[in-house]
Amino acid sequence: MADGVEARGNSVRVYFRFNGELCRELVPGGNTPANRDHAKRLVTVIEYEIQAGTFDYRRHFPESTKLAENSFGHYLDLWLTIKSNSVAATSFRGYKNKAEVHVRPRWGDIQIDQIDHLDLQEWIQGPLSKRLKNKTIRDIISNVRQVFRLYRTRKKVAHDPTEGLFVRLPDPEAPDPFTRAEIKQILETHTSRTQELLMVQFMIWAGPRVSETIALAWEDVDLKQGTVTFRRSKVRGAYRVTKTRRSMRKVRLLEPAWDALRKLDAINQLKTVDTVDVVERDNKTIRKHKLHFVFLNTKSGLPHVSDFVVRDRFFKAHLKAAGVRYRGPGQCRHTYASQLLTTGVASVDWIAEQMGHTSANMIRQHYGMWINEDGPDVIGMLQHALGIQRPGADKAP
Repeated sequence: MADGVEARGNSVRVYFRFNGELCRELVPGGNTPANRDHAKRLVTVIEYEIQAGTFDYRRHFPESTKLAENSFGHYLDLWLTIKSNSVAATSFRGYKNKAEVHVRPRWGDIQIDQIDHLDLQEWIQGPLSKRLKNKTIRDIISNVRQVFRLYRTRKKVAHDPTEGLFVRLPDPEAPDPFTRAEIKQILETHTSRTQELLMVQFMIWAGPRVSETIALAWEDVDLKQGTVTFRRSKVRGAYRVTKTRRSMRKVRLLEPAWDALRKLDAINQLKTVDTVDVVERDNKTIRKHKLHFVFLNTKSGLPHVSDFVVRDRFFKAHLKAAGVRYRGPGQCRHTYASQLLTTGVASVDWIAEQMGHTSANMIRQHYGMWINEDGPDVIGMLQHALGIQRPGADKAP
């Protein structure tokens, strides 16, 4: 038979090389002279279209199994499977939600090699920009980029249409910590939710994440030495060990945080044990732990369900009652870093160690800021050290 045509038994197939891969497709009509001639003409057309860059697999072979295997949706499914085995369940839900809501409806059925850079740019500037914030758009594009990278591991010559895509983000929001006066208002405002208020006191003066706070157990606390060890977190109702080994840390407590734990110990002398599943760092291994949780819901006597419940069921209302401008409970962590920075006593490296970070720059850029009204009179101290007097000040005799 002619090159590109293969006749066997009652069938005729054409074969050709596309994107570096040898493709074979059945030509309907059986093994007849007329169908063999048709196959020869078809091969000629296909080879011309491949050279011209106009070949459309679906137009010539709409029933081909290769179409499903070459669709963007096929590689999206492979990527999601990989992610499900490599990230935490809470993270995977975020990936899957973006994939199913935003990506698959637009690109799932399209042949992945037919998607070009301008298609993606139009998608970003059109539907995505009208509905989503730039941060979300950038996350979605990052996911799409990873799908194309996966595709290229199989198709070595494949292009990457995400190359050059860029979504500009606004400057990150600066930390918005509570001042010392606001801390006083928050902690001195009466509430029937005594345990929640003590939890806020602990967070402000120990600096944990909210997810770490609600997962803290008495097994992690040394009341005699005034230390706690943050070993786990609770996110969307699920317990897991800290994200990195660095995040698992032993913290020496300032007196207000230590005092909050002593008061909670006195309130909950009959501590109830809870058996919970804790996901290990490999995101697969689950171990059962028997724990006595420190921070309980005053109303139910049970551990807090999530950081969202802490925020919406207590923190918002309490700040309103205290007359303090609302910021989320995560700002308690910013407050801890900022108060320590403002004193000028603790080194940034020590603060980073206490907060579970390797980089002191993270503390400066994302967590802490100088609070002028709570800081020392730096100008006065400098002038005294430099021997500089204010104009008009009386000179010493």
